[in-house]
Parts: sequence; C-alpha cells; structure tokens
Amino acid sequence: MSVFRRIRDITAATLNEKLEQSQDPVRLIDQFLHSTRQDITEAEKLLHQCESHTRQLKLQVSQAETMKNKREEQALLALKAGEDHLAKLALQEKLIYEEKIEQYEGLLMTSRESLREVEEQLGELRMEYQSVYSKRQYYVARMETLRLQQKMNERTGSYGGQDVPKMFNRLDDRLNDWELEAKSLRDIRKMGQEYLVQTGESVSTVLDRELARLKEKLNNSGKE
Repeated sequence: MSVFRRIRDITAATLNEKLEQSQDPVRLIDQFLHSTRQDITEAEKLLHQCESHTRQLKLQVSQAETMKNKREEQALLALKAGEDHLAKLALQEKLIYEEKIEQYEGLLMTSRESLREVEEQLGELRMEYQSVYSKRQYYVARMETLRLQQKMNERTGSYGGQDVPKMFNRLDDRLNDWELEAKSLRDIRKMGQEYLVQTGESVSTVLDRELARLKEKLNNSGKE
C-alpha cells in the first residue's frame, strides 16, 4: 500500500469517526469534499507533469538511437574508404550514444511507473469523491428529517388551549405522516443498498465481458 493510500484511509476513517459525533454531518462532508477536490486538482497537475517528462525522455531515447545508427553507418563508410581513423571516431561516438540510450531508458522506465501510480491515485480520488458525495445526499435528507421532526415537536407544544378533539386529530395526522415518512426512508435505504449490490454485480459482469472481448481481439490480431 502506497503512502498516498494510507493517508487517504486515515482521512476517511477520521471523517467517519467525526460523522458519528457531529451535529452537522453535512458541513463535515462538504469540508472533506472540498479537500478532496483540491487533491484531485493537484493530482491532475502532477499527472500532466509526469506525462510531459515521460514524453521528453522518450524523445531523448529516440534521438540517441537515431544518432547511434547514424554513427555506425558513418563508420562503415569510413572503413570502405580506408579511413580507419575516422571509423574509430564514429564508433567512439556510437558507444557514447549507446550509453545515453541505456541511461535514458532507465529514467523512462521509472517515469512510466510514476505516471501509472499517479493515474491510479487520481482514479481513486475521483471514485472517493463520488462515493462521499452520494453519502452527502443521504445526510442532507437525514438532516431535513430531523428539522421536520423538531418543527413538529415545537408545534405540538403550542396546542394548549385549542379544541382538544381537533388538536389530537391534527396530531394523529402528523404522527401518521411522520411514521410513513420514516418507513419510506427505511425502504429507500434498503433499496439503495440492494441497488448498490446489483450495480456492483452489473459492473463486474460488464468488465468481464469487455475483458473477454479484448482478449479475443488480441488473439485475432495475432493470427493475421
């Protein structure tokens, strides 16, 4: 596990702990989302820098290979002309370019590994952002439920002096609505969990099918 993943795990764990104790979970989630957006922006900048650096290294390797081949051709021409001294000079430069190729290929391999890691980190950040944003929507609904409950409690405290039968009729209606709303929220949460499972299975099925298609395509291209 990379340092980046450990840091994100710690951050997510801290968020979960604070949510359990917070009176305003939406505000905490918004802070987390803001921080994650900043991380995504920084990761995107780093990704562009890694891509640019990788392209420069590839260019260096390509140029060195071109010069190496050119010096070898020049050495052959010099030998054909009986110019052994010039042939040695060309071969000496060829060796220099071969060393450069080896050095830059090592740097290129390291750069590609860094590029792949940044791409993975960026993908994880984006997925994490979407996941937390979805949770935010749930907590918004939950906070609204609490607000309505508090408002209902305030109104029930002001029923004194009113017509008692009508008061209890209204109270019964509100409680019935509240019970229905509570049941609806439970049903929605249950449906959401089932949807997530179904979606996960669907995504997995699609990925397996796409992987099989690419393997078949690769096999067919190899036969041509």
